[in-house]
This record gives sequence, structure tokens and C-alpha cells, in this order.
Amino acid sequence: MAPSKKKHATKQACVIPEGFAVLPLQFSPDSAARHSLYVKEHKVRAEKTSYRPLDRTLFVLNIPPYCSRSVIKDLFSQFGVVASVELRDVPGSFQESGPKLSKIFRPAAKQGFKVGYIVFESSSSVAAAKSHPHDEPLVVSTEQKPVKTGVQKWIQQYTKSIIHPDKLQQMVDSFMQDYDKRQEEEAERQRQEAEKQQEDEEGWVKVTRGHKGAKARPHSEAANQRTLQREARKKRRKELMNFYTWQHKNTQKEHIAELRRKFEEDKQRIALMRAQRKFKPY
Repeated sequence: MAPSKKKHATKQACVIPEGFAVLPLQFSPDSAARHSLYVKEHKVRAEKTSYRPLDRTLFVLNIPPYCSRSVIKDLFSQFGVVASVELRDVPGSFQESGPKLSKIFRPAAKQGFKVGYIVFESSSSVAAAKSHPHDEPLVVSTEQKPVKTGVQKWIQQYTKSIIHPDKLQQMVDSFMQDYDKRQEEEAERQRQEAEKQQEDEEGWVKVTRGHKGAKARPHSEAANQRTLQREARKKRRKELMNFYTWQHKNTQKEHIAELRRKFEEDKQRIALMRAQRKFKPY
């Protein structure tokens, strides 16, 4: 017997404005409540990175807090092989900030709904996820792969947070070794740049002929630091000269005031002598 048209219509995907497809989410098989995920193909042309290929990346909104990276990977593995899963608090470009830290040294992640970027091995997996029927929910917690919530989740997180001192010491030693190595590499790079760009006190750079086709070297960080130091020295000398100029002007003003005071005293003395008729200029 052929299936009815009404039943066939329920197998269609639900697409809302802005091109998002609705994927129903159900926490457990016997749960009556459902949650909705909104997915569409990631198409940000301005983002030129290999971590989110435009033809194999699925952009997901409204991911609940109980869905971790591993849970999201298991849910979307039914559409194809998942290469990577990235969860963020807000949409944004991919950014690598500093060295990769252990979970012990990373700050605690914020709890709340997140957005995700799921990268598949094949571009057909993105189309399969977008065309998933809206009446067939994705089940988060199953008997084979249960997801703990509430008190059980807190107990599990507390148990994982307890680390053996020896293992913690190994992580700290490994991190410090990597840090010392990066510091040595940075010091060596600065030393080489300082040797390449030897500047005199007037700021001239000795230029040597390089190989054919070599591009001009931009000012290094060490050269910029030396320039800033020279400017600071010039500024201090200028301030000192201004101080001496002010002191000289102040001395001149005091000298002129003293002369004026003596001139007034002499005028008073001459007036007194005239009054006493003892003034004989000739």
C-alpha cells in the first residue's frame, strides 16, 4: 500500500526565514518536551580560514547547556563524519589566542545557550542535516550514551576536577618548559633583528645588499623601541632647556626690579638734597 500524501508531507524539513532549518531535539526517548535547534550552512565570505570551510561547515543556534562538544558530535554523526565541533557564547570569527592550555589552567566556561560550528568531512552531510524531517527529534541521552544532568552532573564534574598531585606537577612542568622555550625563541628573534638593524644615535640604519628579489625589512620591534627611547631623551633635554630658559628670564626680571628699586631710592635722595639746598651739580 502506497503511503498517503499527508504522511509524506510530515517528512519534510521545516525552514524558517533567514534560511534556517529547524532540527527538533529531545533529551531522552521518554521525554515529552522538545527543544529546537536552528541550522544553516556557514557562508561568511569575509572569514578566510581553513578551520571553517564554507562548503562543509554547519552553523547551529540555540544549543542548550547540557549539550557538550562530545554530545553535539554524537548527535550530528548520523549525518556524516564530523571533523570538528566548536561551541561559542556568541557568533564570531575564529581566533587563536596564545598557546593551547590545559583545562586546569583555562577559566570556567560560561553556562548557557551557545552557538556552534560543526565541520563535516563531506559537504553532503551539511545538506543531510538541513533536510532532516522536523517530526523526527534527535535524542540526546540514550542507554548506550547517557548524558547526566542535575546532581549527577555536579558529582561527575567534581570527581573530574580532583587531579593527582603527580599528574598536576607534570602538567605544570610541561607548561613551564613550553613557556621557557617560547621566551628563548622570542629573545633570539629580537637579538637577530637588533643585529640586522644597527642604528646610530641619529637614527641612521646601515643598509646592506641582500639577495635579488628580497623585500625591504620593516622596522622591527627593537628598532621601534630605540626610536622611542631617543624621542624620550630629546623630550627630557628640551624640558631641561626650557627650565634653564625660565630660570634665566626669572633672574633677569629680578635684576631689573632691583635696578628700578635703586633708581627710585636715588630719585628720593636727590629730591631731599634739593630741598636742603645742598645739591650743587656744577
